[in-house]
Amino acid sequence: MIHPTAIVSPKAKLSDGVEIGAFTVIGDHVEIGSGTKIGSHAVIDGPTIIGKDNTVSPFTSLGAPPQDKKYAGEATRLEIGDRNTIREFCTFNRGTSQDVGVTRVGNDNWIMAYVHIAHDCQVGNHTIFANNAQLAGHVHVGDWAILGGFTVVHQFVRIGAHSLTAMGTILLQDLPPYVTAAGNTASPFGINSEGLKRRGFEPKAIVEIKAAYKTLYKAGLSLEAARQQLLEQQQSVPELAILAEFLKSGKRGIIR
Repeated sequence: MIHPTAIVSPKAKLSDGVEIGAFTVIGDHVEIGSGTKIGSHAVIDGPTIIGKDNTVSPFTSLGAPPQDKKYAGEATRLEIGDRNTIREFCTFNRGTSQDVGVTRVGNDNWIMAYVHIAHDCQVGNHTIFANNAQLAGHVHVGDWAILGGFTVVHQFVRIGAHSLTAMGTILLQDLPPYVTAAGNTASPFGINSEGLKRRGFEPKAIVEIKAAYKTLYKAGLSLEAARQQLLEQQQSVPELAILAEFLKSGKRGIIR
């Protein structure tokens, strides 16, 4: 189902059931899975792989070269999973050879208008990016994270699973799992308890995650001392494992 005004490269691979809207351009080395719908006036450059049952809205640019002066035409790519909603005017760039060479977006993500995902970003599953959320290069976003509108993320920052940012948040450092952040620059404001309830976390687990937040932010401990305490707590609270693991690495430090 390709509109007669669309331009599709003969090198592109389109599975059965793909829909391509009016005036859309599909470049070389693009692969699109079955059931995916591409709106009008979109531009998809390759190498780009898009999975099944995605919805890509009009005026979106996917797979363009990275906005990196060091990029010299290397064969990097963009990979998008299944069942993602990508709204109008979004821009996702390919990776660079300075990193893994791939920009990845997982499955079941809800990505609103004007979102930018720069080169080498790694986005998990079930995330929500509100309008105008902007990721610089090399950002990692965990599963179920929610970025409020106009959230801006510095390069190499990591955003933990189940975390949440308020509208207009500026993240210059890592945001740990479960934590809510707001402000310019971002400060922590408790945990994303409502999101955890909606995802079926048991009340006891939420209480323990709140206690872990106090260990990290309210107990006056150094980051290493807090991490060691969380490592002990995770023995009885499995939900804390991703928090303790998150604190082991990172280039930017965490918001505190």
